[in-house]
Amino acid sequence: MASLRALPMNAVFSKSGTLPYLACAFAAPGSCMRRHGYSTKSKDETADTLHRSIVPTMHYQKSLPRLPVPKLEDTIRRYLAAQRPLLDDEQYSKTEQLAQSLQSGAAKELHEELVSQDKKNKHTSYISGPWFDMYLSARESVVLNFNPFMSFNPDPKPEYNEQLLRATNMVVSAVRFMKTLRSGLLEPEVFHLNPARSDTDSFKRLIRYVPASLSWYGAYMVNAYPLDMSQYYRLFNSSRIPKEGRDELFTDQRARHLLVMRKGHLYVFDVLDQDGNLVKPGKIQAHLKFILSDPTPAPAFPLGFLTSEDRNVWAGLRQKLLDAGNQEALRKVDSALFCLCLDDEAMKDHIHTSHNMLHGDGQNRWFDKSFSIILARDGTAAINFEHSWGDGVAVLRFQNEVFKDTTERPAVNPSSHPAVDADSSSAVQRLDFRLDAALRDGVSTAKEHFQAAVSKLTIAAMEFQKGGKETLKKKKVSPDAVAQLAFQMGFLRQYGQTVATYESCSTAAFKHGRTETIRPASIHTKQCSHAFVREPGKHSVDELRKMVEQCSKYHGQLTREAAMGQGFDRHLFAMRYLANSKGQALPAFYQDPAYAAINHNILSTSTLTSPAVSLGGFAPVVPDGFGVGYGVHDHWIGCSVSSYPSRDVHEFLQCVRKSLEDIFTVLEGKPIGS
Repeated sequence: MASLRALPMNAVFSKSGTLPYLACAFAAPGSCMRRHGYSTKSKDETADTLHRSIVPTMHYQKSLPRLPVPKLEDTIRRYLAAQRPLLDDEQYSKTEQLAQSLQSGAAKELHEELVSQDKKNKHTSYISGPWFDMYLSARESVVLNFNPFMSFNPDPKPEYNEQLLRATNMVVSAVRFMKTLRSGLLEPEVFHLNPARSDTDSFKRLIRYVPASLSWYGAYMVNAYPLDMSQYYRLFNSSRIPKEGRDELFTDQRARHLLVMRKGHLYVFDVLDQDGNLVKPGKIQAHLKFILSDPTPAPAFPLGFLTSEDRNVWAGLRQKLLDAGNQEALRKVDSALFCLCLDDEAMKDHIHTSHNMLHGDGQNRWFDKSFSIILARDGTAAINFEHSWGDGVAVLRFQNEVFKDTTERPAVNPSSHPAVDADSSSAVQRLDFRLDAALRDGVSTAKEHFQAAVSKLTIAAMEFQKGGKETLKKKKVSPDAVAQLAFQMGFLRQYGQTVATYESCSTAAFKHGRTETIRPASIHTKQCSHAFVREPGKHSVDELRKMVEQCSKYHGQLTREAAMGQGFDRHLFAMRYLANSKGQALPAFYQDPAYAAINHNILSTSTLTSPAVSLGGFAPVVPDGFGVGYGVHDHWIGCSVSSYPSRDVHEFLQCVRKSLEDIFTVLEGKPIGS
């Protein structure tokens, strides 16, 4: 199941097609906020809110278009196209026969029933329920298998990166975001193809009076495309609760407190007063200073390790915690607005940051919270988030807004003093847990499992400085397609194979959309990779350039189809889920080794860009895979890649670099090696 994970995404759109597509291509740094449809200038700011949107936050939600169930014949055609580069002729012939059998008998009935169910559930999408179930039923640890991270850029004013100062400002801005969202004042998530017409106060004043059942169509008429915001509900006051067999999501919006972790201890204090107003920033600063000054040594049995365990094991241990009288303490953890992790270590470099923000030492994390803001001693900050409740769209918007608010409108500054009347000794509560021998043993075992798992993970990075998005666009090729082609070439150069590759694509243009998969490995990338790697001397520069252009064109087609809900992965997944839920025998198609192989994603890739984000990362989704986070910036291309011992991540990045050099050389009209 982990191989089906959806990863954090950036939203990028094309002017071709009737709807924008959300894909894995980079946008210009600094453009993300405008592209997402909210102004880079906050208006009508108050101490408690980020801004006051003219259009209510959820105004478009009711009228969003529904995620289509693809035609069965289209799914089969797309599936076979994705399988072709992965199989030899004999394997492909067998897979083709099994795929065509989906168009008759029980398999066809599954598709028809899926369509019928979808028509009866117009309040949601056909993938939403099964996708939640897939995540919550997975029994593997959420650490490395599911939770990704996205690190913040440093505050451009160095003095504001001091740990206490930045932590205070981030807490204040996060609470402002929450209050803006819940009051309906957060700008709706909208992409404006023609912002001069639609991203204006006059249009917003008009559209707010269009009934919610029709508002999407009003925006569409001026080339504005609202996006689904249903996942925002789980952003705050939420946790994943371990249960035997299937976890549950818990949210309690009444809670007013923040969870803070330091040295493995858990603390809580209120960040909202009894009237729901933001506690004065000076008091928040004082409370955080009190926690940072707490001399209590680290606990012998830090409970955070339990959240990294196998989910059934953790469910059993959580029940023991409840039985031992820890109900109130766990309730405070689960219902807290979010988790703030204050680490005592400074970050040495990007690799150290990636390891720390992805998994850390295990004791100073509560991996089940909807999200945690992690702040190292030197002010390096990141978000680590639990993945079952959402796909990163809401988290990225939150991260953008918090970065913008903390850097443009910080609540405290270097000359600010913590409030002297904060009475932190009574306002801040360090949670104490009763642990019997079985629970102490459980924590110790969880720590051993955690350390064994993370010790196998290697992360390496590469920066290609010979060109980026601007050069590629001038050459009329897709930056994302070139990056993906480089991964295909790099893997072929290193291992001599073309393997299953996953690129996440958001379907947030639809009501309760989640993600669809782009399959970057194609007959075009395979042919092009072989030409560049195996036989560059047999082809002219013009022939090689045309191959790259064909790869770019086909990748663009796959991206548009996926963003419009016209991939094949989710459709086939939903049919299989339906058969399992009905207790039916799976069609022979699903028993095909080729189906298992294409879902064993050896190259799992994801990209995002934002003025707030420095880098993002995740672990491989299979033991013999690579986790590839990448970004095509204006003048350079960066990759942060993870692997386990069966793969050599350093050699892979060398091969990717060589591939990028060759592609750029050819696009410049020069022969490879010149």
